[in-house]
Amino acid sequence: MKKSSKIIYWIATIWLALGMLSGGIMQLIQYKDSVQGIMHLGYPAYFVSLLGVWKILGVVALLVPGFPVVKEWAYAGFFFAMSGAVISHVISGDGFAQIAPSLFALILTVISWYFRPESRRVRAVA
Repeated sequence: MKKSSKIIYWIATIWLALGMLSGGIMQLIQYKDSVQGIMHLGYPAYFVSLLGVWKILGVVALLVPGFPVVKEWAYAGFFFAMSGAVISHVISGDGFAQIAPSLFALILTVISWYFRPESRRVRAVA
């Protein structure tokens, strides 16, 4: 793996992990803005706790060495959650300021997944 690819991977992964961890903690502790934000999008309040738990577990999965299949599931979960958040904000009529954080996390998810090292990829069985 090229040095530049490694640098891109780790920058994207660290930013993604920090964003998901901080968001997950805010959701897990039922921070008022997190609950209101989810309800504004039309989801029930209990959905906040579910997202918080899964985001924190996804961060752990991405950062712990090994377990490439679990990492793929974490990337898929982040992709589905963030693309769903972007679409939900658009449908709710929110402006770019409300859409941008989810869009940024979605982009970081794709960059981190694309540049992940060979050791963090699922190997095909022949």
